[in-house]
Amino acid sequence: MESSPLISAGLPIALFIIMIGIGMTLSIRDFRQVAVYPKGMIVGTIAQILLMPLIAFALASMLGLSPAIAVGLVIIAACPGGTTSNLFVLLARGNIALSIVLTVTASLITIVTLPILTNYALQVYAGTEESITLPVGRTVGMLIGIVLFPVAVGMIFRTRAPELSRRAESAVSVFGGVVLALLVVGLVWGVRDQIWDLLRQAGPATLLLNLAGIFVGLLAGRATGLSQRESIAVAVELGIKNSTIALLVTLTLLESSAMSIPAAVYGVLMFPIGFVLAAYGRKIIPAPVIAKPSP
Repeated sequence: MESSPLISAGLPIALFIIMIGIGMTLSIRDFRQVAVYPKGMIVGTIAQILLMPLIAFALASMLGLSPAIAVGLVIIAACPGGTTSNLFVLLARGNIALSIVLTVTASLITIVTLPILTNYALQVYAGTEESITLPVGRTVGMLIGIVLFPVAVGMIFRTRAPELSRRAESAVSVFGGVVLALLVVGLVWGVRDQIWDLLRQAGPATLLLNLAGIFVGLLAGRATGLSQRESIAVAVELGIKNSTIALLVTLTLLESSAMSIPAAVYGVLMFPIGFVLAAYGRKIIPAPVIAKPSP
């Protein structure tokens, strides 16, 4: 389950660069709109924090999962979206500002909710009770270092070099797509000797959880009157999870390789499904028309 050097060292650097590029496509106005019209943030946060864990509990019962796999499924469901979700929203032409806000908000809230849900799942399925806590400093530092700071740098760059920033979106999309493709290859290669056994144990449950999250995101967006860009952002945030946090909980805090299986499998399966969702978003959402500044 260990990450390869390519993923552990190269991925944070690549994501930092990508987030700068994403920042170059944003302005303060984009975030102001999320704050003034917070429906998307409220819907996405509630779905992420409450609905996804409930879906995981339901799937664990319906599929008759083993205790370790059931606990692991609840843990990955309770995890927030990560930096890669912001990139998929960009690729899908969704609301990037909303995606970033949801990533940050859900990540901060799950510092409290993830240990509670994990402890409850351990009681329900494993008959044990652990007292785990997430590293607050590490989580906040990750949000600042890989999400907020590079986005701010990109937004500042946009104010200084608007013409170059306008050309950045396509370049960031291409670079991001390549990085994600390499990440999928790296993840599959890292578990190549175990992949069929892992898929057998947790494949159906994690696939259903992923698809349910995306469906709930799209349905909730439509039911609450969100725009297509907002609905896509919510769906991606629910479907593209930060599996690193789940592996931190299962492997480091709980020291259970069995419980880490759903996170590892989900971390592989979510990428091809994410590309399909991105293609769907690009089909239903027209490319933005960028007005050139008047001379």
